[in-house]
Amino acid sequence: MRLLKLPEENIGIRLSLFFIIIAYIFSLSMRYIWVADFQSVPQFHWHNELMLNTNDGYWYAEGARDILQGHHEPNDLSPINEPLSLLTAWLSKIVPVSFETLILYMPSFLGSLIVIPIILIGRSLGQTSIGFIAALIASITNSYYNRTMTGYYDTDMLTIVLPLFAVYFIIFAIIHQRNRFLIPITLAFALNQWWYPQSYSLNSAILVMTFIYAVIFERKNHYLYKIALFIIIGVLSLPIWVKLAIAIGVFSFFHFRPALDQKWFWALFGAIILIYFATGGIDPIWAQLKGYLFRESVSSEAGGLHFYNVAQTVREAGHIPFNVFAERISGHTITFIIACVGYALAVIAYRPLLITLPLVGLGFIAMSAGLRFTIYAVAPMAIGFAYFIVLISRPIEKGWLKYIVLTVFTGVVLYPNYLHIQEYKTPTVFTADEVSTLERLGKIAGHEDYVISWWDYGYPIRYYSDVKTLVDGAKHSGDVNYPVSYILTQSQQNTADMARLSVEYTERGFETNNSNEIVATMLREYKIDSVDDLIDSIQLNPTILPKATRDIYLYLPLRMMDILPTVTLFSYLDLKSANNPSQQPFFYMSQQAQDTGKTINLESGVSLIKDTNSIKIGNQEVPIKSFFQVGYDANKKLVTNQQQFASNGLNVIYMASYGRFLIVDDFYLNSTYIQLFVFDRYDKSLFEPVILDPMSKIYKLKL
Repeated sequence: MRLLKLPEENIGIRLSLFFIIIAYIFSLSMRYIWVADFQSVPQFHWHNELMLNTNDGYWYAEGARDILQGHHEPNDLSPINEPLSLLTAWLSKIVPVSFETLILYMPSFLGSLIVIPIILIGRSLGQTSIGFIAALIASITNSYYNRTMTGYYDTDMLTIVLPLFAVYFIIFAIIHQRNRFLIPITLAFALNQWWYPQSYSLNSAILVMTFIYAVIFERKNHYLYKIALFIIIGVLSLPIWVKLAIAIGVFSFFHFRPALDQKWFWALFGAIILIYFATGGIDPIWAQLKGYLFRESVSSEAGGLHFYNVAQTVREAGHIPFNVFAERISGHTITFIIACVGYALAVIAYRPLLITLPLVGLGFIAMSAGLRFTIYAVAPMAIGFAYFIVLISRPIEKGWLKYIVLTVFTGVVLYPNYLHIQEYKTPTVFTADEVSTLERLGKIAGHEDYVISWWDYGYPIRYYSDVKTLVDGAKHSGDVNYPVSYILTQSQQNTADMARLSVEYTERGFETNNSNEIVATMLREYKIDSVDDLIDSIQLNPTILPKATRDIYLYLPLRMMDILPTVTLFSYLDLKSANNPSQQPFFYMSQQAQDTGKTINLESGVSLIKDTNSIKIGNQEVPIKSFFQVGYDANKKLVTNQQQFASNGLNVIYMASYGRFLIVDDFYLNSTYIQLFVFDRYDKSLFEPVILDPMSKIYKLKL
């Protein structure tokens, strides 16, 4: 271990502060690249500012907006009590920039704070240069950059920063062992859990790791168990002010009465442990493990019904290949391997770094739990790489030559991450045209009215239109996704009936605290076993449909076409069965076409055979049932031309104005989304058009 331990650096506070400032400016400057790339794109601007590039950000923006306005509608799901919304509303009162500018740049300014705890961890070990190099690397590594870039307005801006501060305080306390360092530990954990309650599992893991460290290396060191005690207090599922009050009380009890420390410490430790299990224990941890490691394609929910599990459609929660895993943590596979070796050696040389092991473990489960977790391992692996290059440069005696070597190595590892930033051209969530449509809708619809669309668009709809939605980025369990999927993919009459049912039962559910069990509730109250039978009954006797208490709108954007097969999965299933149907409706879309004269070649080996009026899909040839050409004329009027070729087969839709070919079966052809968006065909007794923009169309329900 002595061979691995580096000579301690004598770097003062001023130089350490200089390193922090340089690393922070570097991190900010890298996050300005995205701004520079899109600054000249008008479609990405609204209210004279670039828009957000993450859907979830609009949820917190909605909460901050409502806090500033001082009101919101009952049950509109506005997050007025969320920490990010509260922080944003507070900052908007003191920072002299527009609200749009504030939420755009908050991720960059707060996310770049990661350099501070990393450099401080290095300094606490007597290796500030390692902390500085690691801070440069971690601040722009792929996964961390992706989730803290400009415009990525989400809790990720502090989700890693706060636990790293907690780890720093623990390492600092282990090294210096003074009682005054204990309360900052509780404060760091309390803030972390307040900011991001899902960090409960990580915080608990750090607690366990601290206790293991104490038992293995310093079993008789009473101070280390004090550290564990103050971590437990910070992790308790109690209000933050209660945890701080407990921490101050315990600190005062022992610090000013040392004799009581030895006599009552373990009794108090046991009492706090009991509170820990009484207020949460391992239940939240087990729930997260089941959600990410043991997920199934179909989940059993309210009323014994089986719904499609949304986790199966979220890329962040899926399995990822090793090279993607490595690149997201360290920028490159080779860098990642070196970082792993360096981290192992660093932990051997500096035992307190074991406290970072839970971060590494959580990051590494990304291989099976999804790429969203890689962000947690970024900082420890950056420390590992920084340690490795400092270690191998140790034999170099000339100081100037050593700095050149370290600079070159650091530049080599930063370069792939820089290339990633240059290539990561994430667009804004919506374009200016789409936002214009939503703001126009906000002037038409009331705050209590519902806009139905897929959950991906729930938050932006609520932010720009100030209405209610059935589903959004957090409320998207199978039970609520099922009716929305049904509404978008069924025939117009079925859509109209389900839309009214879903909205009215959702509102009733708020009163009975079961707004996430609307399908089971409606089936139970109507005493009918299946949704299809329920809809048939309503169509035979329309008077049993709930009375309208508010208006309902359908929001149908062009971008939904890309995910329509995924949307269909949530309702094209038997709710009484645990298995999805093996045969799904047929939907194919191509945005590339080459006319050879005899054929029109599309993507993925699909082609249209002109002579036989058929579609070649692989080695199979299917007749074209109907061919539609749809496009806007010079007066922006939608014109449809239809040709009928066969009684059976697939339907081809050429969307001339969009340069898209669709090949669909009758299920999709007759779906509400295709009929209303592609063809502008609507049942005048059920719907009326409100806004028919080429990028997004809005219809109002008449029932």
